[in-house]
Amino acid sequence: MNAAPTETETLAPPRPSVDKSAERVRGMFASIARRYDLLNRLLSLRIDQHWRRVTTKLVPPRPGEPVLDCCTGTADLALAYDRAGRGGSPIVGADFCRPMLEIGSRKIQARRASGRIRLVEGDACRLPLPSNHFGVVTVAFGLRNVADTAAGLAELVRVARPGGQVAILEFSRPRGKLLGGLYLGFFRQVLPRVGQTIAPNAYQAYAYLPQSVLEFPEGDAMLALMSQQGLSDLVEHRLTRGIATLYVGTKRADSPVQDPEPGRP
Repeated sequence: MNAAPTETETLAPPRPSVDKSAERVRGMFASIARRYDLLNRLLSLRIDQHWRRVTTKLVPPRPGEPVLDCCTGTADLALAYDRAGRGGSPIVGADFCRPMLEIGSRKIQARRASGRIRLVEGDACRLPLPSNHFGVVTVAFGLRNVADTAAGLAELVRVARPGGQVAILEFSRPRGKLLGGLYLGFFRQVLPRVGQTIAPNAYQAYAYLPQSVLEFPEGDAMLALMSQQGLSDLVEHRLTRGIATLYVGTKRADSPVQDPEPGRP
């Protein structure tokens, strides 16, 4: 766990080299929606579920306070927060890929959580949600798919209430020559082939995955970006020897109230 950097200079994320246009990303996830959960469990050996449980423990919901899971996909993290809060916190899951949300909706109904979890269709860079509202705002393995990382972060901060927490769970690169080398070999060579075999798609989604992870800012670079967007008390929690990292920040209590832009609630 590292404290946030003290530097105040602007640190812009690198220009994306992979196509993260909204049309491509939406189509890509729609094409793998049916096999998405299966591949998550298979390729991570179910560790992805552990990471989500850890997130709910390190950034717990407060009874009665609303939780937002942005880029919710099939609602795994939204459901994890519902379990962690024992149904005591209203939860919103937002995503712009309707086929993923349809699967998430069926999972929510199967858990009899429809009265506690609401799914909304919306772009992460322009959420159809009010400002200064949520006690916890999360995104799991989704921010790196947003074409403009800073704009996505700004939206997460906008909808959090002053004093609320923003949590970003994302893949990262393990440190150490041996583990790092083995991980990169699996990530670049094995994972794309397994993914394409089980979930064939024209977008090569599981080749895109390592490409997007390896160019996404991590560690101090990610914490600096969060600081620029008005978050304080920044920490990172490296999980499973650094295969994933949870970044957490708090929206400053003295942050000015932001009025919704036209078209937002």
